[in-house]
Amino acid sequence: MKSYLIGLFLVAVLTAGSTASQPSLRRFEYARLRMGTSVRIVLYVPDEVQARQAADSAYARIDELEQALSHYRPDSEVSRLSASSGHAERRVDPDLFRVLATASRFSRLTGGAFDVTVGPLISLWREARRAKKMPDPVLLRQARQVVGYRNLEIKPEKQTVRLKKEGMKLDLSAIAKGYVADQALLVLNSKGIKSALVDAGGDIVLSDPPPGRPGWRVAVQKSDADTPPSRSLVLHNTAIATSGDAYQYVELNGKRYSHILDPRTGLGTTDAASATVIAADGMTADSLATALCVMAPDEGIRLIESLPGVSAQVVRRTPAGIKHYRSAGFPP
Repeated sequence: MKSYLIGLFLVAVLTAGSTASQPSLRRFEYARLRMGTSVRIVLYVPDEVQARQAADSAYARIDELEQALSHYRPDSEVSRLSASSGHAERRVDPDLFRVLATASRFSRLTGGAFDVTVGPLISLWREARRAKKMPDPVLLRQARQVVGYRNLEIKPEKQTVRLKKEGMKLDLSAIAKGYVADQALLVLNSKGIKSALVDAGGDIVLSDPPPGRPGWRVAVQKSDADTPPSRSLVLHNTAIATSGDAYQYVELNGKRYSHILDPRTGLGTTDAASATVIAADGMTADSLATALCVMAPDEGIRLIESLPGVSAQVVRRTPAGIKHYRSAGFPP
């Protein structure tokens, strides 16, 4: 569900230069369009040749993942899987299987607030935002009938997946970019690069801090897209993602509907300004940030506090104004 950069920006940091402990490391930065967004890589290495080769390897891995995970590509593996809905199980690529297995786990944990089978509803609401009118009730009802994570059948022993109902369509927007960022960072690590950042459209994963710094400085955007970030966090060896409606929403009949949908009702959320999640990996942070925008705040914070190594902040619009909810462990 989370298809776009919503609320995270890397702040200006990290001047190039040497330190006493690492005199030869220099900062290099690359940005290329992948997965429908800008994927940014920042790394510290001694020379440009090593930096370029490492970045090329990371982007090559992203290209592989895009061919497996992008629903925008009709020839991708996930698109072919959606086209087989209602038929026999299919054995799928290890990356797609890993993402779907993780998505299924988070669907169960969140009671369906996170659900990658939401594709038919997303298509309806994308058109509603363009036309600036509510989706047709008949079409909405039909879409809801084929949405539901329980209709996603996964068999780990065979590495197969089956979409039980014909007309189902997978949308991995709220999990794929986190996984892509994780995998790109693994490639950089395999090249001996210890200090790196990968930002896949706002889903950010980080390794060791830049030379001479306590961590990477990441700014958290306010709920209003026109308002500059109000705070920043200094992080390393972790992942962070924000989801929200600052950039993607439509106002209909006096009500603001987010592009983030509640799969259980078929409607865009109306009060979830944003959710920021810090976790050990990008796939977890990406998925839970979307889920927290759908779940009741107290319920969402209880879930976060039950998960080791995860913390979060949820921002909601209320009649009395903006309200913040924070889990234990979220940076003050």
